[in-house]
Amino acid sequence: MRPPINASHADSLPVPEADALAHSEACAAMLREAIRANNGWLSFSDFMARALYAPGLGYYAAGARKFGQSGDFVTAPEISPLFGECIARSIAPTVRETGGVVLELGPGSGQLAFDVLQALAQLDALPERYLLLEVSADLRERQQQKLATLAPELADRCEWISELPQKLHGAVIANEVLDVVPVHLVTFGAGWIFERGVALRDDQFVWQDVPALPADVQAMVSQVNADCFGHAPPEGYLTEFAPQVGALVRAVNDAIETGVALWIDYGFRRAEYYHPSRITGALMCHYRHFAHTDPFRYPGLQDITAHVDFTDVAEAGIASGAELLGYCTQANFLLAAGITDAISRHDPSDAQRYLAITNQVQRLLSPAEMGEFFKVIAFGKGGARLEKLTQARQLPL
Repeated sequence: MRPPINASHADSLPVPEADALAHSEACAAMLREAIRANNGWLSFSDFMARALYAPGLGYYAAGARKFGQSGDFVTAPEISPLFGECIARSIAPTVRETGGVVLELGPGSGQLAFDVLQALAQLDALPERYLLLEVSADLRERQQQKLATLAPELADRCEWISELPQKLHGAVIANEVLDVVPVHLVTFGAGWIFERGVALRDDQFVWQDVPALPADVQAMVSQVNADCFGHAPPEGYLTEFAPQVGALVRAVNDAIETGVALWIDYGFRRAEYYHPSRITGALMCHYRHFAHTDPFRYPGLQDITAHVDFTDVAEAGIASGAELLGYCTQANFLLAAGITDAISRHDPSDAQRYLAITNQVQRLLSPAEMGEFFKVIAFGKGGARLEKLTQARQLPL
């Protein structure tokens, strides 16, 4: 779950144990070498990609526990199985009609896969296969252990893959995937634009701006400059651009022949994301349930994330030939999918269990926690529909 439990300055974070610090220093050494090999400067997108995904060293590729109360943040599946149940209700008709597969991108701890499979079984809509696209060997092993332990009767339907299938009939689920796609940092004002990257000074990471942008980032900057600032951006405006987000959405839709894709993440429409008042961007790091803004602190031990521009997601999906089925808050999606029915299924006289369920629902729906902060956007191809996303179709365009 992001936002975090605590907000903090990087200097007041919990101190890692000695072995974790040694791992972080190894990751930092790898990043320093990459900077030196690239003439002393690395785009932040490259820095972030290495810090998160470098084999054996990056945050998502190493062995530290990331999800849940003992990790760095909590995601919706760790809060309640009702989250996966609602997703299952939404995709069940498509899974039945296509007789196909469910593909989950970035399956995290494996909890969502378990919850969705359990719910689909109850709905008589089990897929032929449940594909888990996971590039981290460590996370893949944890997912396999969890599913084999919790659902041995369903585990034989699960198949781990490392790249998108070429053709897909069924449903795609992506919960908190887009926020960890590497971003470029750009600072600009009236008449000038710079990309902010990472250099070294006395072997320490420092910010360094250069007056050149990759073509795909330049195109996004030009559109935001026109749409949000009328070609007169605030002086020194700093923000993020993630061309790989649109590329990923297009790639998923290209793979779907008949089916739906459901993306759940935190972010805004473009006009909100790039509002003139948001002058320092939305980059955030997460370590032991503390949030801060220093991506140079504890590389390899902390998550690095950014909000999602859902207008960009919508445009990418439509450009790939998919139908935009809907866009709403997580609260509206879960309410439409019947999450409150779960409360009525429990006896209020069992006070402890009843209170636990109501607390879970409150965390998922509350505007102060995940309900408004997270959004749901869905695409369909081949005439496939997504149940339970018929309310609040405030399209992000």
